[in-house]
Amino acid sequence: MSIAIHTAKNIDSERVLATAVLSFSTDPFVRWAAADPYHYLTHYPALVRPFLAQALRNRTAYYSQAFSGVALWLPPGVSVDEQAVAAAVKLLAPASLQGEAFAILEQMSSYHPTQPHWYLPLMGVEPRHQGQGLGSGLLKHALIACDSGNQLAYLEASSHQNLALYERHGFGVIGTIQVGSSPPIFPMLREPNYKQKPIT
Repeated sequence: MSIAIHTAKNIDSERVLATAVLSFSTDPFVRWAAADPYHYLTHYPALVRPFLAQALRNRTAYYSQAFSGVALWLPPGVSVDEQAVAAAVKLLAPASLQGEAFAILEQMSSYHPTQPHWYLPLMGVEPRHQGQGLGSGLLKHALIACDSGNQLAYLEASSHQNLALYERHGFGVIGTIQVGSSPPIFPMLREPNYKQKPIT
């Protein structure tokens, strides 16, 4: 089944943000950092916004029909406002987890490739639409640019379910990030022009 993917515009920013927040409401790592529902809904949007702003600016924020799923990509050479991310993490994580949260951020930075690469900081599908192939559709759409430019793609998988999805599209685990009580995060790298094996 072909899934239509659209490029988000500035006018779509709040709808993209809403889907991202809803999608990550059951993410093991994010909810470890923000276990309280009110705290999560109040502060997680601030963590998404710096990535969303850059993806919108570079026309690399994508969504599936009716904003059922979203993906925010950063093209090669494009970085995010690290001060804004750090400020958001400080608000999101309670004082008891601050040390662990910032140690995780430091480790995440160390895994980023030094050569030009596409970075996927966030991809999510609204819970009621999960399992319908939207994640695969969003991935395939952006990976066309990676392959046409013969460039690497990099991401961090925050759950075993997502890990399997990314592996099916050519990403391989290059390490494990885990600090203190946190769930594991898996940095993943994809070489360009990966040929997906047929599903049997």
